[in-house]
Amino acid sequence: MPSYRRTSAVAASALSAAALVGLTPATAGAHGAVFNPVSRVAACYAEGPETPKSQVCKDLVADSGTQPLYDWNEVNIANADGQHQALIPDGKLCSANRAKYRALDWARTDWPATAVAAGSFDFKVRATAAHSGTMTVYITKAGFDPTQPLKWSDLDATPVAVYNTTRTATDGYYNFTGTLPARTGRHIVYKVWQRNDSPEAFYSCSDVTFGGAAAAQTQVKAHAPTEAKIAAGADLSTVSHAGHGGDEQAPALSAETAAAPTSPLPLALAGAGALAAFAGGTLLLGRRRNPSAS
Repeated sequence: MPSYRRTSAVAASALSAAALVGLTPATAGAHGAVFNPVSRVAACYAEGPETPKSQVCKDLVADSGTQPLYDWNEVNIANADGQHQALIPDGKLCSANRAKYRALDWARTDWPATAVAAGSFDFKVRATAAHSGTMTVYITKAGFDPTQPLKWSDLDATPVAVYNTTRTATDGYYNFTGTLPARTGRHIVYKVWQRNDSPEAFYSCSDVTFGGAAAAQTQVKAHAPTEAKIAAGADLSTVSHAGHGGDEQAPALSAETAAAPTSPLPLALAGAGALAAFAGGTLLLGRRRNPSAS
């Protein structure tokens, strides 16, 4: 094969490979947890994976080790694509049916809880990577028995909040307001965050108590991790934030990410265009060096 043809073939192969890399999503990582009301995994991480304080968090570490807590922002299903009930059986809602987080499904009444009341409630979600999608938040029905595993039918069909997330999370948080209905005693707030730029979805269970100060005093109060705690455990996390088709955005102020592309396609096409130009130039140069070649 003439040299310029060999060079062109190499350039074409490189072009094809680059296009595939730019358009193929990487394996899903994980990117957030509810901090108000505090989710189970966030509450146990805040206590400290190595030195948990509450009995349920101690039992979680004894059962599953510390890694689920260091990976507090990873309760997800990479290819959920809206099929939440089909993929997550009753009794596995809090873990998203992942063995790694199986302890989160324990039907116990000693999970650290957040005291709440009926009416307006300010939800707060710590996002370690922001995604475009929809957060739908549910609460268990009146009469829910917290000593029984959580089932889909336990959730009130009417969400207490629906929030459309963007690829910008101001200071690393999504903040939105919902409305809690009248309830008494202990309940679970369940969040489903389905991305619309990927089939990936995230899930969480937060324990809450209704009934005022008297009820709250009988419960272990849940605390969200501080930013210092998050930073201190980052090196021990196995969560990846790379890939996902090139759509990742680190937590940042809105102004810093507003100009980010909404799709990996423009970047992939730009890279492909550059390689195409390179390949064309190489072909032309080869022909100039071999004027007798046909």
